[in-house]
Amino acid sequence: MTKSKFPDHISDRILDLCTSSETVSSLLAREPSLSPSAAWDKLYGRHALKKRSLGVDEEEKEEEGSFSGSEEEGSNGQGSTAYYKSPPTPPHSPRLAQEHLDRAAKCGKWGGKKPSELFLQIYHDALCTLDDDPLRGMVSPPLLGTCGTVPLTIISVIPDIARHMANLIYRAKHEIFLATNYWQSSVASTYLTNAIRDLNRRLASEAHLSSGVESQPQKNKIFLKVLYDRGTPKQLLSPHQIVSPDTYTDASTVGLPHPDEIPFIDMQVMNYHMPIMGTFHAKYMVVDRRVAVLQSNNIQDNDNLEMATHLEGPVVDSLWDMAMISWYKHLEPGMPCVNSPASEAWGREKEVEKTGVGQIERKVEVKRLAVTEEPPTTGTTTQPTVTPKVPRHTTEEPHYDASIAAEVARVQTSLASKRDPGRRVIETHLQAVTRLLNHTRNPNFTADPLAPDPVTDPNNKMTPYLFLPHHQASIQERNQHPEAVPMALVNRAPYGLPNHSSVSNPQNAAWLSALRNATHSVFIQTPTLNAAPLLPAILDACNRGVQVTCYVCLGYNDAGELLPHQNGHNEMIAHQLYSSLPLGTRQNLHYYWYVAKDQTKPLVQSKGLRSCHIKLMVVDGHVGIMGNGNQDTQSWFHSQEINVMIDSEEVCGTWMKGIMRNQNTAIYGALDKEKGMWVDAEGKEADGVIGVDPGGRVKRWAKGAVGAVKRVQGIGGF
Repeated sequence: MTKSKFPDHISDRILDLCTSSETVSSLLAREPSLSPSAAWDKLYGRHALKKRSLGVDEEEKEEEGSFSGSEEEGSNGQGSTAYYKSPPTPPHSPRLAQEHLDRAAKCGKWGGKKPSELFLQIYHDALCTLDDDPLRGMVSPPLLGTCGTVPLTIISVIPDIARHMANLIYRAKHEIFLATNYWQSSVASTYLTNAIRDLNRRLASEAHLSSGVESQPQKNKIFLKVLYDRGTPKQLLSPHQIVSPDTYTDASTVGLPHPDEIPFIDMQVMNYHMPIMGTFHAKYMVVDRRVAVLQSNNIQDNDNLEMATHLEGPVVDSLWDMAMISWYKHLEPGMPCVNSPASEAWGREKEVEKTGVGQIERKVEVKRLAVTEEPPTTGTTTQPTVTPKVPRHTTEEPHYDASIAAEVARVQTSLASKRDPGRRVIETHLQAVTRLLNHTRNPNFTADPLAPDPVTDPNNKMTPYLFLPHHQASIQERNQHPEAVPMALVNRAPYGLPNHSSVSNPQNAAWLSALRNATHSVFIQTPTLNAAPLLPAILDACNRGVQVTCYVCLGYNDAGELLPHQNGHNEMIAHQLYSSLPLGTRQNLHYYWYVAKDQTKPLVQSKGLRSCHIKLMVVDGHVGIMGNGNQDTQSWFHSQEINVMIDSEEVCGTWMKGIMRNQNTAIYGALDKEKGMWVDAEGKEADGVIGVDPGGRVKRWAKGAVGAVKRVQGIGGF
């Protein structure tokens, strides 16, 4: 057996780096001529050690832009089989000694609220992976451990997440950094491109109103950076490619506005991929270095249920720093908020300046921009009491809101039962849910006739926007901080080589540590679950008596997961896990296929009707990890992933309530524990499944090749 790939203690070097005041962000503010990559090298290059591995040339040099870090692998060049068959546990005791926890606590700025023991155990193990190369964490070490708030969580289809992003874009004052794995010209992208154009109109109107004459755009510009991954042969020479307007304005592919359309916005677009397999899988947006959205979805149209969190407070500085590091190249021009950290303004600024909003609306004649000042609501909970007369925000008729509360009211209203003047019901809540889930892809698909319509149970109605108002800085009293909770970024850098050596990083260590240190429950929702190091950790937790619940999407990217070294498709893995557990502990594993809110059975993802792409882990009810990373081979060994870990029973409770009420998975999706598969009341499997046995190697690889082509085309799983 090979040596564990996860170090077991926080070194003095990592403690020193995490407690330093120097970051890439602070160095860029002091020396704006530096590129983020040069700033990183200047601060941390001397701490990165030479590669130490079995079977890898220690003198091998990294290519430009390589964020792969120092890795090790088994002598067979594909990782150690023995390692994966054993619980991937560091040599230290599963419950760290107090001095280890105290050392981890020193490596973060927690905002006055002490992190829990479980959070510190996981954070400790994530930090340990950085000793060879801090760049594995994709953020400056002093910004790894932080704090912040989660005023809004969205669990819904992509248009609902795009609506919130569009609102934030329209309300921007200085800068926007928008990153996604796959950007496709679509209805989803139209929400954002509309907002970019409308922001330009807003800025033009503001400039004219303030000066009385037509203002020069150069004096009022907002800076917009867009980062995505659309692989090109040029990336063999340089992974970071600046995209020309002729390319990114092509309506058949990306469809962003041309610079001539938006003179008040300075937009720069980058295409980033680490060949061969280092996908830029990250999906996030940072606005004015004050708010951030971390999400599971790409910018495209599909049938997925997705998840996004709106973050405020010092954690935004961590995400901004990560965005700069991901951009890598010189910022031309520089970002306006480089000298304006979120931590310095925390709790002192209003989210929106309402002065002049009505004037802006009157001045824009090309498209009516309805800006709601106050929410049409009398409630402030996750499901406000709303009036049914609020128009929807659509691509044809945008309605921008001045606050999150107003956004919540608008979205929740769209799912309320509708009545005609005679008080007759013309659309039930369930019919509204079906309309939402169908959106652009399946306009004629209907709800299962047996699906329950929670007309008498308000706690079970679908609630896309989950609002925690006291987490929002903009509604606090002046100079009063909202209630911040401990957070940490647990990321992984991209790794392009086609092997499984890139396993030691904060993301993977956090997930394994969570399963190792859980005392009673672990909840996982992911589109795919097959990562080799994860499987023994799940079995080990179940054998210890921990209740492990997995919500997985039936058939998600099945063909792609059947490629060599991808470890198999979801049905095969679920069956293997149940078969590997003794009868005494098999009851501790609770496996489900995703079932949509208007359905009573799982629908295989290849049908394109009802799929789920959420990436979430909740441990013991109070530590949650959400973001970009799937529990599959690609996310564990290759892709760049950004995830936030949060220590809050309230936030995790809100997430779990949204997970339960916005899908029917818990009611209809459970697998038979004895068979290790899902069957209906008549003993039949879901229509269109591959089955637990995908066939021989040739058959599996042929299916995998088809899946790989679809993925490149943007119609497979991401």
